[in-house]
Amino acid sequence: MFKPLAISLAIAAAFPAFAHAEEEMLRVNVTGSNIRVSEKEGASAVQVITAKELKASGKTSVSDVLRAISANSGNSYNEQYTGSFSAGTSGLSLRGIGQKNTLILVNGKRVASYATAQNLQETFVDLNSLPMAAVQRIEVLKDGASSVYGSDAVAGVVNIILYKEFTGTDITAQWGGSTEGTGQHEKSAALQTGFGKLEEDGYSLVFSVDAQQRDKLQQSDVAWMRDADFRKQQRGSLGWAITNYAGTDPTKTLGGVRGPLQLVNYGDITPGKTGQVLAYNPSPYKTLIPGIQRIHSAARGTLKLNADTEAYVDLLHSYSRADQTFSAPLTVNNATRVWNNATQALDTIPVVLPVGHPNNPGATPLPFTATLFDLGPRLKQDKVTFYRALAGVKGTLAGWDWDAAVGHSSSKLEETVQNFVNRYEFQKVLADGSYNFFDQAQNSEAVRNRLRLSTLRPAESTLDTVDFSAAKDLWQLPAGPLGFAAGAQWRREKMDSQTSTAVLSGTELRPAINIINGSRSVSALFAEFNVPVVKDLSVNLAGRADHYSDFGNAFSPKASARYQAAPWLLVRGTVSRGFRAPSLPEITQSTAVSYVSVLDPRDPITPTQTRGVTAITIANTALRPERSNNLNLGVVVSPTSSSSIGLDYYRIKQDGVIGTESATTTIANEASAPQKITRDADGRITTLYRQYRNQGQREVSGIDLDLRQRFVDKDWGKLTLAGQLSRVLRFAEPLSDGAPLTDGAGTNYFGSIPKWRGVSSATWEQGKWSSTLTWNYVGSYAQNTHLDESVAAFSTFDVTTSWQVTPAANVTFIVQNLANKRAPWDYSASGFDYTQADPRGRFASLKLNYKF
Repeated sequence: MFKPLAISLAIAAAFPAFAHAEEEMLRVNVTGSNIRVSEKEGASAVQVITAKELKASGKTSVSDVLRAISANSGNSYNEQYTGSFSAGTSGLSLRGIGQKNTLILVNGKRVASYATAQNLQETFVDLNSLPMAAVQRIEVLKDGASSVYGSDAVAGVVNIILYKEFTGTDITAQWGGSTEGTGQHEKSAALQTGFGKLEEDGYSLVFSVDAQQRDKLQQSDVAWMRDADFRKQQRGSLGWAITNYAGTDPTKTLGGVRGPLQLVNYGDITPGKTGQVLAYNPSPYKTLIPGIQRIHSAARGTLKLNADTEAYVDLLHSYSRADQTFSAPLTVNNATRVWNNATQALDTIPVVLPVGHPNNPGATPLPFTATLFDLGPRLKQDKVTFYRALAGVKGTLAGWDWDAAVGHSSSKLEETVQNFVNRYEFQKVLADGSYNFFDQAQNSEAVRNRLRLSTLRPAESTLDTVDFSAAKDLWQLPAGPLGFAAGAQWRREKMDSQTSTAVLSGTELRPAINIINGSRSVSALFAEFNVPVVKDLSVNLAGRADHYSDFGNAFSPKASARYQAAPWLLVRGTVSRGFRAPSLPEITQSTAVSYVSVLDPRDPITPTQTRGVTAITIANTALRPERSNNLNLGVVVSPTSSSSIGLDYYRIKQDGVIGTESATTTIANEASAPQKITRDADGRITTLYRQYRNQGQREVSGIDLDLRQRFVDKDWGKLTLAGQLSRVLRFAEPLSDGAPLTDGAGTNYFGSIPKWRGVSSATWEQGKWSSTLTWNYVGSYAQNTHLDESVAAFSTFDVTTSWQVTPAANVTFIVQNLANKRAPWDYSASGFDYTQADPRGRFASLKLNYKF
């Protein structure tokens, strides 16, 4: 059995750790503090990903780099989440507690959140909108920092730092493709140029642009998934979709075998059933990874006004497009509904063939289910335009280091869909018999075009900011300078996420809605002291007071200590209180219509099988903030100059976690709250009604292990080993309102939370050659319905090999997933868990770089 901790400790024992640097170091700002310090390691654990490491990874986007870190333990999504209202995006969820609890900064300043919400309630920064070519380094603070940055830094902070100075021009082109016959290819190119050195010339200007294009990957492109036949897998079945039948009995087939329809055994799809049904393979209609086109640009200009003052302008702009097959052609049945904007509810549209309709030979009206294959698959394109314009002045005055900046940022979405169905035309063809539901080859293109519906969904999120901070060593204490920093911030957040006019008018059949319309302003004051208690012991005290226009005030204190117990041993710890303000979708005017799967014991047809129902979710203006308590303790062992071992423990306790009542709880308590459930004439659930509210608690804890070792030999070159391993000790929430906490670490109770996640690398540099082998590991986790069954652990190896052809030219060969490991089977996800794995298999690329 694989033992990640045992292997990591063996590595730690084999290689001693980093010595504390004796040389004097420059005082710099580190993410998580406004006070400049000279220590290499601070009171909080900060993972730094350098430009050199970014290139060695072979990854082409900020998203791919960050989502690979071990602290990204679960509940984060990238473009594989194709059923999302935020399709094509990518976020980060440190410690697994949600993207809304991780703060993303660029050059230490905020950017606008994505134009709409993930999972109806999570506001987050879309990593796919941020540039890659301009990144100098990324700092990941794995500690709550609400006392410095505000409410969305409960789990940690990611600061993406772009080049402030760059001279010359750097051009990169990369092309790659799957080796497994999926037909997926990816192309990217980047340019960075700059001139001027601030100290020598009094100015600097840096400009970069990068672009990426990738083909769409369908489920039918992946060999082991293309037939959607999982009967040989654990608790697997034939994952085909049943359609074309009369009433509510799928064995009463209508129309026969036509087009993609085949006659299959009912029990192969739904175990325990008998008879035969008409069904089709959904794989050609399922996008696993959208086709994407992205272009990012960044510009940074700095002008030295005098010896002590400089002005700067920071500009970001990006355009992203994601194309996907949203779903199979629409299936109509007795649960087909439209939105009624007057009642803010769904109205059911009768799907009944009248007497005399060519498809109804009988003497009574015929309720039916049918899929409108000839209208084509439903398609979706998401176009996102993002920008940030930031201008500021910084300098030194009377011993104070100060920085003042104003900024505006926006994320704008245009989502278009095709081949949806027009409700009014559908009702006409039902009545006049002009559309053949079961022999669709007989339909005219004119009738098909009448039924087809294309729509546009607009959304925009904006952020306006004003920041001022100042820091100074107030006076000299016996053990060192007393550092002080203070500042003020103001920002205005606005989100206007609408739906299409076709949905609001009740024209679109089976609509999905995520309407958010609200804004708020946030004002904050913060202060921080860094106190050298004795020579090797310093204490940092910080506090932040926030005022939110929609719910009121919050205060976040933090205390941390750093003790250099020996030249080779650092002991550190932090304790803090934080909060997460209710997101705009949770607290402002918002309404969402989505589709979920439920198990209903009172279902008259499938009481032991899950089935899809509609959920209507609304906001709650009476919400309180989620409160949190964070504790972090760690040691860094550093007895030599070529290696280090860091071990950190974290614990986060949250109270008043905002969510909605689970479907299981709603169904179990139907007798006491019948207004939350709507059933059809057959007694089957059609709609669940939910509202956000402060629910229970959440407790999360774990450890991070960071290992680094460097060997240098004049003949063999340099070998650098690095490894980060995270172990989730506890991830506990209540399964239902009022229930005790249940530990979901190592299960998928609350999204998949593997106990183990790690990434390790070995880089060998010899002359003109450099090679990096990276090992990515995701531990196994149990199925919440059967804890004795689990999803297998997942390991992949990536290789990059670079050749410095000339001082200016470099060629790199990259292979992701070298051994072509298949994503592990997860029956709860009907295939594999896209939050933890990638379905592409081996992917090889060639990168060319030239500098001049």
